[in-house]
Amino acid sequence: MPQINRCAPRFDKLNRTGIIYTPRGYRTLCSQIKPEATPRKATAVDPSIKSANLKRLHRIEGQVRGLERMVADDRYCPDIMIQISSVQEALRAVGRALMRNHLRHCATEAIQRGTPAQAEAMYDELMNLIYTHAR
Repeated sequence: MPQINRCAPRFDKLNRTGIIYTPRGYRTLCSQIKPEATPRKATAVDPSIKSANLKRLHRIEGQVRGLERMVADDRYCPDIMIQISSVQEALRAVGRALMRNHLRHCATEAIQRGTPAQAEAMYDELMNLIYTHAR
């Protein structure tokens, strides 16, 4: 499984003297992680699933803008919390659709047609994904 470059300049803090301070070990971590040459792409995405996910995400984006307005307008807290719950559930639905597609296409291809090392890497990726998504 390729490593992800988690080093981003947004964690750096510039003080008044122009010296950059970062969390302990951050620079060492950045030097050890090698960025991928090209980002990985999904092997087979059904156009209807892709458009449905994009529509959901646009709808979620609108809901989040609505939440921002509710907070700015000092709306009643339980009303805002209900809307937050609905945004979270909408995001979970997108995640489930992506997981289904990943299992059906990307994982199946790597396990069936890949080398034993690729299959093992896919199993590890799936376990990490399931643990992360199940939270």
